[in-house]
Amino acid sequence: MEYVYAALLLHKLKQDINEDNVKNVIKSTGVEPDDVRIKSLVAALGEVNIEEALKAAPIAASPVAASGGAAAPSGAAAPKEEEKKDEKKEEEALEGLSSLFG
Repeated sequence: MEYVYAALLLHKLKQDINEDNVKNVIKSTGVEPDDVRIKSLVAALGEVNIEEALKAAPIAASPVAASGGAAAPSGAAAPKEEEKKDEKKEEEALEGLSSLFG
């Protein structure tokens, strides 16, 4: 998990997610990095749009969605069809992310 956090940190700081940068982040925590894990993480993330994956992740959902929609803006009820599409996109994103970690 620390390797994923390293990649997220690099992404947040707008740094390249490459083997050297991930290795340096892991080393800075006092842990000896595993080159095989780093290589596989960087290769897997090369095909992922991290920004889109974060937007689709349930933890990145708005407080409205997390609370079950109780605080929805007045007169702005989302259509059921749109909710189903959003759920499907979230599931697809999660499947893509889960494939990274076995």
